[in-house]
Amino acid sequence: MGNLSESELIFEVTEEADSGYVAECLTESIVTQGDTWEELRAMVKDAVDAYFFHGPKPQWIRLHLVGNEVLSMRRKVPVT
Repeated sequence: MGNLSESELIFEVTEEADSGYVAECLTESIVTQGDTWEELRAMVKDAVDAYFFHGPKPQWIRLHLVGNEVLSMRRKVPVT
C-alpha cells in the first residue's frame, strides 16, 4: 500500500443465504466472516490487524454491502 496514514481498505460484503456475512478486501488478500453485522465488523478489524501485524495499518476500513436481488420479468396474469 502507498501512504498508509491516509489509506483506506475497501471490503465487499455479501450476506450469505444461510445467514451471516462474508467480507473480502478488494486490494489485499484478506477474507473473513461473521454471523452478525457487529461480529463481522470485529472480525474485519481483527483480520486487518493480523494482516498488517509488522507494519503500519490503514487509517480507514470501508465495508460495502453488496445487494443481490433477482427481479422477475414474467408478466402477472390478472385474476378474474
